[in-house]
Amino acid sequence: MSASMQMARDPEQELSIRNENVASEETFRVEDLSVSFDGFRAVDNLCLSVAKNELRVIIGPNGAGKTTLLDMICGKTRPTEGKVIFDGEVVSGLPEYQIVKKGIGRKFQTPSVYEDLSVFENFEISMPDAQGVLDSLFFKRDEAIRERVSRAAAEVFLADQLHRKAGTLSHGQKQWLEIGMLLIQEPRLLLLDEPVAGMSPREREATAELLTRVANGRSVIVIEHDMDFVKRIAHKVTVLHQGRLLAEGSADEIQSNPKVIEVYLGH
Repeated sequence: MSASMQMARDPEQELSIRNENVASEETFRVEDLSVSFDGFRAVDNLCLSVAKNELRVIIGPNGAGKTTLLDMICGKTRPTEGKVIFDGEVVSGLPEYQIVKKGIGRKFQTPSVYEDLSVFENFEISMPDAQGVLDSLFFKRDEAIRERVSRAAAEVFLADQLHRKAGTLSHGQKQWLEIGMLLIQEPRLLLLDEPVAGMSPREREATAELLTRVANGRSVIVIEHDMDFVKRIAHKVTVLHQGRLLAEGSADEIQSNPKVIEVYLGH
């Protein structure tokens, strides 16, 4: 465990700070979004919007369309109907690499890091200036690069792990590394699919603090099922069921919503 890890503040204090920091200006929305696979509508006429600096959590039972929604936002899956709008521009239909360049970063559920490279090298090759064959040929590791990597590593509790092989990190540290590899690209919308899956309780505490801090300056959409974790981080919770919007509100409102209790949370 990194010695530089900082624990989260009191949850009620964090909630107050988060709500004060969320701007009303919309940065992202989907309009009438649908996708079908062999006649099955995985996402069905979905509409939702996310504000600047908002940390939105999406929950729902298996098969609700959560991951498919992220796939359509990042361009992995093309919608059958509807559109994805980011910063006022329609991005649905664009290839994935162009959506990344627009400022949307995606982390999948399973960590995807270069295990044979050091933590430093993982950060380094994730920098926009180092991506692509021609870019990598002319990319030089100077002091500014080292400083940028050091800042990113400190942000995700890996400041003292830079020279370790990524493959030797704990599962939670690999999750942090992948989040850091996205942050170093400076996305304005960050998509995270179950970022605390497999983490220890202490790592989950630190990740809650990390995501709260990360959302101060960008919008973040998180798929999660642990309601204790959701309550720690969410500005607003969206519940999907059978590809449709079932409910939206604060974590407390969602936990007491009869429809959500019936289809997802249980009694």
